[in-house]
Amino acid sequence: QVQLVESGGGLVQPGGSLSLSCAASGIIFSLYAMGWYRQAPGKQRELVATIGRGGTTNYADSVKGRFTISRDNAKNMVYLQMNSLKPEDTAVYYCNTNYAGRPLWGQGTQVTVSS
Repeated sequence: QVQLVESGGGLVQPGGSLSLSCAASGIIFSLYAMGWYRQAPGKQRELVATIGRGGTTNYADSVKGRFTISRDNAKNMVYLQMNSLKPEDTAVYYCNTNYAGRPLWGQGTQVTVSS
């Protein structure tokens, strides 16, 4: 079964850190670029970061210098390390790839940044 499963969300104070994980199954993981997206209440889903098959990374301007995306092809995992979190980072975070010409999404994990 082809699926992406996120974990690691939670409640954190402003300035804190969280690490998200995404486990991929049913695909040859090393062949796929991976991404993290987020969707805040009342807003459209937006790109956070991507990582190519060879490890090339790309970040939204709003998270540059604070978030780091990485992957472990041996474990079929992609990660998002989030530091210096701000209230505006509050959202549901989704793991993503393109599979068979269509976007594949996980179920999402909630990240709440609040004091």
